[in-house]
Amino acid sequence: MKKTIKTSILVIVFLMIFSTIVHGESSLSLFGKSVTLQDNNNPEDYVFSLQLLFLLTILTLAPSILIMMTGFTRILIVLSFIRNALGLQQTPPNHVIIGLALFLTFFIMAPIATEINNDAIQPFINAEISQEIALERAINPIRNFMFKQTRDKDLGLFLSLKGMTNGVNNLDEIPTHVIIPAFIISELKTAFQIGFIIFIPFLVIDMVVASTLMAMGMMMLPPVIISLPFKILLFILVDGWNLIIKSLVLGFN
Repeated sequence: MKKTIKTSILVIVFLMIFSTIVHGESSLSLFGKSVTLQDNNNPEDYVFSLQLLFLLTILTLAPSILIMMTGFTRILIVLSFIRNALGLQQTPPNHVIIGLALFLTFFIMAPIATEINNDAIQPFINAEISQEIALERAINPIRNFMFKQTRDKDLGLFLSLKGMTNGVNNLDEIPTHVIIPAFIISELKTAFQIGFIIFIPFLVIDMVVASTLMAMGMMMLPPVIISLPFKILLFILVDGWNLIIKSLVLGFN
C-alpha cells in the first residue's frame, strides 16, 4: 500500500514538472467582475504606464524635495531657535511652526513655481515639448535658486569630492547631485548664524536677571522664571515676528 502511494506521488510530480501543457485561465474573477489577461500590442500604453510610474515616484519624493531644495530648512530652524531663545518649550506648538515655515516657503518659491508651470508643465501637458525637455526646464529654475544661496566654499567641497576641481566654468557644468548637498549645508550654516544672533539679546537678559538675583541673595529662585516675562516683553516691543519674517524672506532675494 505504501509503495503504491509513493509511486502515485512520483508520477504526479513528474507530470507537473515535465508536462508541456499549462492548464490556466486567461480570465480572472475580481469583485464579481471578469478580468481578461491578454497581450497588448499598443506601445503607447506602455509609455503611459511608465509616465504614471514616474509621476508616482515624484510624488513619493515630494516631501524631500520640499524640505531639501527650498528655503524650508532655514525657515524651520530659525523659528525653532526663536522658541528656544525665549525659553518656551511648546509655544508656539510644533504644528504652528511647521505650518508657518511651509507657507513662508510657498511665498518665497511662488515665482519659481510659476516659472516652472509656464515653461515646463503647461507645454508638456499641451504636448508641445517632450518629457526630457520638460524635466530640464523644470529643474533649471530650482538649480538657479539653490546656486544663489550656496556658498562657494560648500560648493567647492563637493566639487573636490567629485573630482571636478578643474574645468568648471559655469552653472551648467555643475551636476544637480552636487548642488543639492552643497545647498543643504549652506542653508544649515546660515540658519545657525541667524539663530546665534537671535540668542544674544535674550542671553543678555538672562545674565542681567541672574546677576541681580545673586546680588539680592535670592539664589534659590530660578532666573528663568524672572527673565521669561522680560524676554517676551522685549520680543513684543521690537515686533519680533515682523523682523524675523522680513529678514528671512529678504534673505532669499
